[in-house]
Amino acid sequence: MEVTGKYDILKAILSEMGEVVVAYSGGVDSAFLLKVAHDVLGDKAYGVLAISPTYPSREFEKAKETAALIGARIKIIETNELEEEKFRTNPVNRCYFCKSELFTKIAEIAESKQYINLVDGSNFDDKGDYRPGMKALSEKGIRSPLQEAELTKAEIRQLSKGLGLPTWNKDALACLSSRFPYGENIDIEKLRMVDVIENYLFDLGFRNIRARHQKNTLKIEVSPEQISRFFQDEIRLQVLAKAKALGYKYITVDLEGYRQGSMNEVLEQKKVNGLDLVMERR
Repeated sequence: MEVTGKYDILKAILSEMGEVVVAYSGGVDSAFLLKVAHDVLGDKAYGVLAISPTYPSREFEKAKETAALIGARIKIIETNELEEEKFRTNPVNRCYFCKSELFTKIAEIAESKQYINLVDGSNFDDKGDYRPGMKALSEKGIRSPLQEAELTKAEIRQLSKGLGLPTWNKDALACLSSRFPYGENIDIEKLRMVDVIENYLFDLGFRNIRARHQKNTLKIEVSPEQISRFFQDEIRLQVLAKAKALGYKYITVDLEGYRQGSMNEVLEQKKVNGLDLVMERR
């Protein structure tokens, strides 16, 4: 089906819902969903922006600016998934606990304002990656209209550009907890280290940045075409000095560059007694 047909399906889905609360992060998908929901439903579309130590600090002002450009109402809330021990220990289903916390708080807001539909920006491509947070969405009755309309990330970018959204070519956005290998505890100081170095790399002009943290080692991912910049002494020495000052002992650059779900490459999926199990490769 052509992208225009999928776009029409999305608008029909939202129109049928009548009113929605959008889990809004300011990323490509949720900004597009909030824009279309606002266009279709007006004030019956409402965004909730959740901030926490796992939310990249550089994204906060941008998310507010995008919502203002759309003209949509948003409410800013705070979540603290770090209070949940099962999240802090960083198991392979870590995202389940994060999403459960997020949508519990969003549901409270929706109920207080008598909104009956909660939606998130999961897209059709997300079906191809390991996403334990989808279980929390299912449990709490969250719908994913972009996924229902079978819209891919590339199509969402294309439509976003046509709608004049500044997010159309925005880097992929993921919470900072995704920077840690499964099994390494997550705490606020480690999150701060990751946030600071990613902001620093962003200010140097890098794109699609991931500061992968493992104990005292930092592994940097950026867009593949930018990897060669690290071989310039000026850039290399600046990054080394910043990372060392934060407490990292070893700093490496991933020669493959950024790719979605790279931390999941250590996982494998098996079926046991008919059930899907996700396990860590050794």
